[in-house]
Amino acid sequence: MTEHLPVLFPKSTALASFLLAASLVNATAQKALPEAIAAPGETAVLTLHAEGAQIYECKTAADGTLAWVFREPIATLFLDGKTVGRHYAGPNWEYSDGSAVVGQIVGTAPGQVAVDIPWLKLAVASRRGNGVLSPVTTVQRINTVGGKANGACYKAGTYESVPYSADYVFLRKG
Repeated sequence: MTEHLPVLFPKSTALASFLLAASLVNATAQKALPEAIAAPGETAVLTLHAEGAQIYECKTAADGTLAWVFREPIATLFLDGKTVGRHYAGPNWEYSDGSAVVGQIVGTAPGQVAVDIPWLKLAVASRRGNGVLSPVTTVQRINTVGGKANGACYKAGTYESVPYSADYVFLRKG
């Protein structure tokens, strides 16, 4: 006698498995984040990888010394190795569907090593366009590599471009 097993729909099963794995990975990633940048009760909408530079300007401090002062980020945003947006001063994140958000820092945590820029939690201060970033309420910058200005600056008004990479997690309430 041959046992008859129910016919499964491979695409549905694969999708369900993928979604379950993604939710478990997201839950694990959220638990592993430093408390200062965690976003309990929020759900990831999208995670993008950024490659670019942190731009610094040499400025004269109140005491007359010269120091590097952060000016702006300039980065390309990637999803699965494909360019899908850009990140720049504001801080702004623009996605290829026309949606964009501007963030305001509400939490920081140190990078993994001294030359890494900090991990951040940013509350969305404004948004424009309609698309994947429209429901986003929080942005996390994690997994930073590089980006910190090193060494002294010697001439006010000069700029330093320091390569960096990071992952940006876009979250929504609920």
